Amino acid sequence: MTLAEISWRWTVGTTAFALLCFGLLEYLDTLPVTQAELLLLRTRHPVLVGQAIAHILRGSLDRVVAAGLLGAAALTGLWIVVASVGRAATVHGLVQYFADRREAIATHASADNPARTGSFRALLALNFLRAALVLAAILGLQGAAILAGFASTTAHPRPGLAFVVFLPLVLLVCLLGWGLNWFLSLAAVFAARDSGNTPDALSAAVAFFRARLGAVLAVSTWTGLTHLAVFIGATTLISMPLAFLQIAPARLVIAVIAGMTLAYFAIADWLHMARLAGYLCIAELPEALLAPLPPAPMLKPPAGGQELAPTSPIQTAIDRDELILSDVPNTLAST
Repeated sequence: MTLAEISWRWTVGTTAFALLCFGLLEYLDTLPVTQAELLLLRTRHPVLVGQAIAHILRGSLDRVVAAGLLGAAALTGLWIVVASVGRAATVHGLVQYFADRREAIATHASADNPARTGSFRALLALNFLRAALVLAAILGLQGAAILAGFASTTAHPRPGLAFVVFLPLVLLVCLLGWGLNWFLSLAAVFAARDSGNTPDALSAAVAFFRARLGAVLAVSTWTGLTHLAVFIGATTLISMPLAFLQIAPARLVIAVIAGMTLAYFAIADWLHMARLAGYLCIAELPEALLAPLPPAPMLKPPAGGQELAPTSPIQTAIDRDELILSDVPNTLAST
């Protein structure tokens, strides 16, 4: 399942990276550069170089924006489809794994948990909502910048007040976006497991979160802390090869950094699958294992008598009053 998760995630990431590099190279190849601009670039003066670059890019940014919007729309559509296929495959494999484990423990478990097929249409809808959520978050950040700009005008510049207004709005947008994205990703698990529509998946996610709040928070907290520790360790290790740029070939350093980065991405995807497996383990856990133990049965009272207390457990402790355990010699003889 981890390989399937890595495959679909890296497919989208590789496609986006290749499209970005190809588009950038093609755009730079189409820029007209005159002799005067080359002369300004060769001076290596910051001001002259900046003026030359601004003159080269003038009038061509509209093509960059149009190409970027078209590429983003294409990548979003690709991500919606590939993410739906990948999530359906990983959830189906995990559900089958837990079903086999239950069947190995109890032979009647397969009768209580029949095979289920997910709804691919619901997965597409939920992933579309996640993509729309990203767009809404970007617009929300832009709106926060506009509102913060009202606090600092050209006539009365107050950058400190603008920052104080902007920071809470950004935190609010980020927290809401993160929470909704997590909830939609959780609903995608139930959409891939059950054969229902999008509202059914959302309802199942809400019911699951309310019923198993403690377990869900435990899984999310531990996997999140592990991911944070891996991120800190990866950034530390990746920064170490940069110290060898003066003595080692640049291509070797770049190759080492790229390898470490890919290793971090693989570990991050594995942790994501571990969290997903934790959610499914909680969801597939039978309710009988979570129910409290029944009270001890009361003994049937005799006719006309009082109800007897439950039988006490078997005494397993050693009786210290036994004479055989006495440390006084010849106790029986003296009596």
